[in-house]
Amino acid sequence: MGLVFTTPIGTPLDPSNFDKSFKELLSRADISAIRFHDLRHTFATFLIAEGTPPRVVMELLGHSQIGVTMNTYAHVLPIVSSPAVEQIARLLLGQPSTV
Repeated sequence: MGLVFTTPIGTPLDPSNFDKSFKELLSRADISAIRFHDLRHTFATFLIAEGTPPRVVMELLGHSQIGVTMNTYAHVLPIVSSPAVEQIARLLLGQPSTV
């Protein structure tokens, strides 16, 4: 399996250099500091909130058992039908608030 992140010449990227570049990108995009791994959780949370079947989320994340996915993201399930989810979606899409 190949590398996901490499230097311009294809060698493994030093983790500290990647972290520095990631933080610079966040800063330029005016996004609060987060860990790179937090993107994985955001991805999974959005999928679940949009109604993606848990088994599909499990496969996309590479979990070997559905229990891992459900235990990790169970906190998302109660908010799936919440008006807050709709409000966040409107904010992310730049649509006017209904509140």
